[in-house]
Amino acid sequence: MKTTIPQIIMTALAMTACSQAAGATFGDDLAFLQKHTPLIVLSDPAGQAKVAVAPAWQGRVMTSSAGGDSGLSYGWINRDLIASGKLQPHINAFGGEDRFWLGPEGGQFSIFFAKGAKFELSDWFTPAAIDTMPYEVTQQSQSSATFRAGFSLTNFSGTRFEVGVDRAVNLLTPRETAAKLGVKVGKGVTLVAYETVNKITNIGELPWENKSGLLSVWILGMFNPSPATTIVVPIKSGPESKLGAKVTSDYFGTVPASRLVVKDEVIFFSGDGGFRSKIGINPLRSKAVLGSYDATGKVLTIVQFTQPEGVTDYVNALWKIQDQPFSGDAANSYNDGPPAPGVKPLGPFYELESSSPAAALAPRQSLTHIHRTFHLSGSEASLDAVAKSVLGVSLAEIQAALPKS
Repeated sequence: MKTTIPQIIMTALAMTACSQAAGATFGDDLAFLQKHTPLIVLSDPAGQAKVAVAPAWQGRVMTSSAGGDSGLSYGWINRDLIASGKLQPHINAFGGEDRFWLGPEGGQFSIFFAKGAKFELSDWFTPAAIDTMPYEVTQQSQSSATFRAGFSLTNFSGTRFEVGVDRAVNLLTPRETAAKLGVKVGKGVTLVAYETVNKITNIGELPWENKSGLLSVWILGMFNPSPATTIVVPIKSGPESKLGAKVTSDYFGTVPASRLVVKDEVIFFSGDGGFRSKIGINPLRSKAVLGSYDATGKVLTIVQFTQPEGVTDYVNALWKIQDQPFSGDAANSYNDGPPAPGVKPLGPFYELESSSPAAALAPRQSLTHIHRTFHLSGSEASLDAVAKSVLGVSLAEIQAALPKS
């Protein structure tokens, strides 16, 4: 499956976007964001692990910190677009570490193209329900916040969906982090970890069926790149005849060998924000985890998500009428860069993404997709055990994986 965003979209978006302020602290980004939108700030009792959430942007996690207000801000934020106060017609790429979206993007069951539309930029629109629509805050505490929304969506084939969304953002304690990752986090490691619990419900009177199209939960995290950042995706080994391709990587053309290394059990992908490229992992290959390591900042980021065993129907986002509309990816990673020579990139940033299976739901039935983000900072010695246990590779292997340019 290929999920393509035509070059013209990236060019148009890049004209109104800029990177987050280089090296911004959480306090810097918090102050900026609070000038433009209300925020909920979750924190641990010591005020060191912090997460900033924007109710007006679907309960989106904008950024986080493991070191309080003076700590590094991990989420990419589109300052130019936010500061302009102007909404764009096709998409409002505000940024953020964990944004709630729904798929599919393209194909005969797309919710981004209206019935009869052409699969091109002029007809592509992000639904307001996952772009600009505020979600209601239903509960809030020091360490969690919950949100709710209800709306209608109509896909390219004319199928109408009545959708209920319940979304929770929960800060995780160090003990919970160790339990979720299955590894003890050593002393000297600072961390911030949170999960979003994303439930969609069929609140209409008709079932959602394959023949008329299905929705899926799609969570995308946007992070600040660096020349020393490498993305790591563990995969299941095995023959392509049984598990399919190890990776789909030709979304925007060929990825140079210096930026993508594919092995039997792991994929290494550049997160430098210098070359626009994307990879996708099908559900038979996915291990429901991916991550990145910034060797300069000594920050290990891990994304973990729920993936039901044996389920293979995932929505296909290709921008055309599809022969296999449920042959999509369970996980993706995107590295931003100039869409054309001399054109500014959208960020730059890199993304770690997960998707739920296609949701074939009877009335009042729900599907829940959980997406967790962990940022750990410390010495290489202290982070190495986590990388080995969770990603299956050492920090030394990660740093040596991609050829030096």
